[in-house]
Amino acid sequence: MLIFVARWMCPPLPIMNDIIEQKIRDSFSRQGFMQTLGARITSLETGRVCLQCAFRDGLSQQNGFFHAGVLSSIADSACGYAALSVMPEDADVLSVEFKINLLKPANTEKIEASGVVIQAGKRLVVCEAGVTDAVSGKLLAKMTATMIVLV
Repeated sequence: MLIFVARWMCPPLPIMNDIIEQKIRDSFSRQGFMQTLGARITSLETGRVCLQCAFRDGLSQQNGFFHAGVLSSIADSACGYAALSVMPEDADVLSVEFKINLLKPANTEKIEASGVVIQAGKRLVVCEAGVTDAVSGKLLAKMTATMIVLV
């Protein structure tokens, strides 16, 4: 399986405590849209979050592939939760900008988005996500995202 790794050197990130991990899991469970997609957290660590989503007809576009909106949504959430994983307990984050490159049709049974923190500042967190075919490991999409810190 291909694992998406950021190419830049980052300062060491703080170790995520149990409170932050539970905060992320609780927040994710309240996301109605992630529930609609059937997405789930598969990996959660400081500065990196992976989400998976299985294919079903309701998530397809006209040619039978995953819709680009599904790839964009799980990549955005993976970035957001990666950013939240390095925040203080009383902080939250919101997406303020993202760009996604759709590299090939998502003609697969399952996709996985891996979001990683590139740079965490006091007000902004820059992240990247790769969306892969969870079966073959092929990279399907690449996102760069900026999150704003809410305190």
